[in-house]
Amino acid sequence: MYNYLEGLNEPQRVAVEHRDGPIMIIAGAGSGKTKVLTTRIAHLMKNGVDAFNILALTFTNKAAAEMKERVEKALGNSEARNLYIGTFHSIFARILRVEAPKLGYPSNFTIYDTDDAKGVIKDIVKQMNLDDKHYKPAYILNRISAAKNGLIGPAAYRVDSAIQMEDAKSQRHRMADIYDAYTNQCFKNGAMDFDDLLFKMHTLLTTFSDVLAKYQQRFHYVLIDEYQDTNAAQYSIIKLLGAVRENICVVGDDAQSIYSFRGATVQNILQFQDDYDDVKVVKLEQNYRSSQNIINVANNVIGNNQHQIPKELWTSNKEGEKIMLARTMTDNDEGKFVADAIKEMQMRNHYANKDFAILYRTNAQSRAFEESLRRMNIPYKLYGGVSFYQRKEVKDYLAYLRLVVNTRDEENLKRIINVPARGIGNTTVLKYISAANEHQRTVWEIIENGSGNPKVDGFVQMIKGFQSMLESKNAYDVAFAIGKYSGLVAELYNDKTVEGLARYENVQELLNSIKEFTETPDEEGEILDKSLGSYLQQISLQTDVENNKGKEEDIDVVKLMTIHSAKGLEFPCVFVVGLEETLFPSSMSLYDRAGLEEERRLFYVAITRAKERLWVTYANSRYRFGTLVNNDESRFVQEIPLAYLDRTFTGASNRPQNGPAKGVSGMLNQNFDKVPSLKKLADKLATSTASQKVHTPSADFTADDAGDMSIGMKVEHQKFGFGTILTLEGGANNRIAGIDFGEGHGVKKIMLNYAKLKIVK
Repeated sequence: MYNYLEGLNEPQRVAVEHRDGPIMIIAGAGSGKTKVLTTRIAHLMKNGVDAFNILALTFTNKAAAEMKERVEKALGNSEARNLYIGTFHSIFARILRVEAPKLGYPSNFTIYDTDDAKGVIKDIVKQMNLDDKHYKPAYILNRISAAKNGLIGPAAYRVDSAIQMEDAKSQRHRMADIYDAYTNQCFKNGAMDFDDLLFKMHTLLTTFSDVLAKYQQRFHYVLIDEYQDTNAAQYSIIKLLGAVRENICVVGDDAQSIYSFRGATVQNILQFQDDYDDVKVVKLEQNYRSSQNIINVANNVIGNNQHQIPKELWTSNKEGEKIMLARTMTDNDEGKFVADAIKEMQMRNHYANKDFAILYRTNAQSRAFEESLRRMNIPYKLYGGVSFYQRKEVKDYLAYLRLVVNTRDEENLKRIINVPARGIGNTTVLKYISAANEHQRTVWEIIENGSGNPKVDGFVQMIKGFQSMLESKNAYDVAFAIGKYSGLVAELYNDKTVEGLARYENVQELLNSIKEFTETPDEEGEILDKSLGSYLQQISLQTDVENNKGKEEDIDVVKLMTIHSAKGLEFPCVFVVGLEETLFPSSMSLYDRAGLEEERRLFYVAITRAKERLWVTYANSRYRFGTLVNNDESRFVQEIPLAYLDRTFTGASNRPQNGPAKGVSGMLNQNFDKVPSLKKLADKLATSTASQKVHTPSADFTADDAGDMSIGMKVEHQKFGFGTILTLEGGANNRIAGIDFGEGHGVKKIMLNYAKLKIVK
């Protein structure tokens, strides 16, 4: 056994040695929170407190296991095994196994996972003859979960005016009935879902005074890790268990409260001093993780929040490099900048891949970074998410695109013939596969000329309608129509759960990438083949590289993750990307102080993941909902003092900077004709397939200002020769000219900002 108190700084030692009464330990980022919590438990046991009388609650099994291991090491014996250390859910499940019969449940009650719970809800919706596309199981479970975490049961749900108003607004008037039926069915099945482990624990303690007294006497000391992440149910249970002795120790950091979408409320930690008398407050402000410059930036940013517990992080670490603030022209340029910076840092400073983390606000942002890392052959891994092109909603969308281009593709046909659900079951599909095998034909050939099934025939006509656009429309226009008429986008748009929103953003990002593909000219300024087939070829090459990556690369990989997933982690080098208004902070938080302050706390968490070097990046423009939008620098960037910044601008991109485009929102509202008449939308592009001739530029060739060009002018292009401007489209920053270069090249669409054209006098 070693001296477990050795190495503690003064505030840490005070927190560890405090014995009785409520104590709040405000543990700043990188200040040794876990060390203090585990040492405090060891100190209590060393001074006569029985392990069976200590309850320590965490949010992850990993944290609980680490705490128990550290306590055991500090004491040099196995007494730590008798501690009640675990997650809220695991400890309460342990207690409920003993006490469940009091609530009418068997001791061996089943714990339903998310899929089990959704299955019960799906059956209830069916029994009530409700539209399962409107009453989606994921949405309903999300609503019920939020209610339980707020200690709102079915009866209270039914009479809560705010809840009823929200359900009425979403046209889900039967939610209270579903909640009631779901609760009854789970009880009948002798089952509790994950949220019930909190809800039923609270019910147990408030209904049976003898049970409450039993556990109040059992747990003399209650310790809670990450207290800022507790919700209403957890808060109330803690208050009940600690009400007699009030030996409550909470450890957390209000500046890192970022889980309100899960029901967590920062008010629990902010009001702790009001909940108890004579609260001992200890602030751990020495950061052992980051350089001085990184700490200075973190302090300045979080200082803009009004509702917080005052503290000032400091460190004895070296000053370190200034924070690199990089502004790029586009989101793809942002991805390229990050990949280039990683490669440069590896060459100059000998960092390994695993020393880098790329942190973003939403999973949908990963695409640009994944593609750039692949191009640079830098191995990476996504954490807390699936690689962009492997996400189900993205694969479903791509399956539609691939089938439209190649109807012989049986795998993609099978994938999406009933996505979204259109009543074509597996039995029907297997029948067509069997017929195709028997006649040595493709499944498409079997169903193309009349399947005998109206739903299948409707699917075939829809795909044919999309195919009619291939010759005349670019990849984005075809993909846009597919999203509209297949119902894929509408289904995701109508799913208002957190998961549904993420899937919707991913589909939006896919459409953004297609839009970018269609509008990016080559080095000569010409907009080349932008067909759907060309796009799919490019994507296939990228995803093949990804799929062929070896497992051994996981050992040394760049980490990509959302900031929420990065909480509790640290890395030598961190890129915090997408610092633009409406993206970070999110557009949903701009007009609400509580929401905006949580976004700022999220940025604070991102900053404090970095140990040695920190980059903050943003793009002047990025595609959002299929439309290229210009972005304002995030207000959070403007809160960083210039003294700590090294600003850079990475230069121009060969992508247009603005211009009208149909977006995903428009897809849901635009008045298109019905599917069979999609062919009417196929307006032929004015291009020529005539043999092309090589042009030698004039001896005095000098490019003129694109702003001086107008319709009817004669111009010279270095590659295509002499031509006449027929059309001009777009604004000042993205003028596109339709130029007739005659018999040799025909009409070309030229991006004037990037092409070199000479006006012929």
